[in-house]
Amino acid sequence: MDESPSHVKRKQPEENLEGKEEVTSQESLSKKRNLARTCVHEVAVSSGYSSNKDESVHGTLSDPIFNGERAKTYPFKLDPFQEVSVACLERNESVLVSAHTSAGKTAVAEYAIAMAFRDKQRVLYTSPLKALSNQKYRELSQEFSDVGLMTGDVTLSPNASCLVMTTEILRGMLYRGSEVLKEVAWVIFDEIHYMKDRERGVVWEESIIFLPPAIKMVFLSATMSNATEFAEWICNIHKQPCHVVYTDFRPTPLQHYVFPMGGSGLYLVVDENEQFREDNFLKLQDTFVKQNLADGNKSGNGRARIAKGGTTFGGSDIYKIVKMIMERKFQPVIIFSFSRRECEEHAMSMSKLDFNSQEEKEVVDQVFKNAILCLNEEDRDLPAIKLMLPLLQRGIAVHHSGLLPLIKELVELLFQEGLVKALFATETFAMGLNMPAKTVVFTSVKKWDGDSHRYIGSGEYIQMSGRAGRRGKDERGICIIMIDEKASLSSMHHVRFCEIKNYDNAANRQLIICDLQDTEFAIRVS
Repeated sequence: MDESPSHVKRKQPEENLEGKEEVTSQESLSKKRNLARTCVHEVAVSSGYSSNKDESVHGTLSDPIFNGERAKTYPFKLDPFQEVSVACLERNESVLVSAHTSAGKTAVAEYAIAMAFRDKQRVLYTSPLKALSNQKYRELSQEFSDVGLMTGDVTLSPNASCLVMTTEILRGMLYRGSEVLKEVAWVIFDEIHYMKDRERGVVWEESIIFLPPAIKMVFLSATMSNATEFAEWICNIHKQPCHVVYTDFRPTPLQHYVFPMGGSGLYLVVDENEQFREDNFLKLQDTFVKQNLADGNKSGNGRARIAKGGTTFGGSDIYKIVKMIMERKFQPVIIFSFSRRECEEHAMSMSKLDFNSQEEKEVVDQVFKNAILCLNEEDRDLPAIKLMLPLLQRGIAVHHSGLLPLIKELVELLFQEGLVKALFATETFAMGLNMPAKTVVFTSVKKWDGDSHRYIGSGEYIQMSGRAGRRGKDERGICIIMIDEKASLSSMHHVRFCEIKNYDNAANRQLIICDLQDTEFAIRVS
């Protein structure tokens, strides 16, 4: 298909001052959290495109508004980014919504579904994971009457007006030329940043390319770094405008801590006001220097710390930090590791910790027994089943893709009900599942990506750290990074602030660049 040039129109950020904290003249603005709910809007349009919308109702391409009767109303006042997104949808034009976890992206998706119902059309909601599809099906079924589910395992109400499915199912429908697509007006792509996945990203790319041009799309993401370029790509492929709506508003602010492996205590490096705490960072540097000096004075058999995070005193660092979190009432906590084996090993190392009361243990035991009734009798004695109950009774659980689907769903249920206080999970748990915690811990800042061990990128950090902080429950979320590198003073001193060059739609955002052993580990301050 020929590509026609496109250009982008940008609307200046809007501010909603409602809820903004009052600041006296004596107080520094940097000491207060700015609750202004900014919204940045852009639109990619092909050259020569002209809109025939009534401007009194829909506004303009670069300044969309909606003054007509709404397909859905909400019991709360919409934030600016939600208002702009709704206006884009009512223009019957595609939109990419980039907002932090819990900021309210789901409200935009629900509005697109309500529009399809109002106009007697069908809508598809796609997600990258079966677990997320199952969760969205349950949530949307409570909001709308005609919802179906299609995954590789389950098919429910396939003729429903709203179908929730994995993106692979959508691609299969496109390959087959399914008749369902003739009735579809909207396709919602949740977690669209999954398109960057080296193995599965092609599924999203092909699904978008092969969609009929009459279908409009809603893209949802918390970490879309190249949103403008993505919108231009959509515009060129489908010859239709694509809006970008971005907000940096986070309902629950985050505090970012560093825990030095082999050391003790937490160091607050970025506070809830997004201020870099240089004094604490200098103390952290001093800790590493002292550790390196101590290691230099030890013989090869008497090192001050062990490579995998254990210490010669007081057990593993994972054990220490989880115990400290519980003592400070920072639970529930999600502890992210980048391998299944590490998740299981860390969970098993918590054998001396017990976070559930006797009453909670009895509830867990009953739920577990009811759940395994779904299994064949011989399968109930599998090690993967029997080893899980003692952990769950103590409020500890493991979640990764290698678990039996039944166990994963059981863990998710118990976590949602507050019966799991410490969850050891891989990064797949951060992919859209609406299961936030008060605290998130990174056991490492490096991961295996199929080719090499590399430092996690800013998008990955944002996605996982976004699980911290429960809207309406926590004043702030807590993110703790465990660093096990013996970084030299010169490399640790490389920490600095800088602007993101490629985030055209996220003006004045910042990075902390920790150059550890000549490799950059980027944390985007969120």
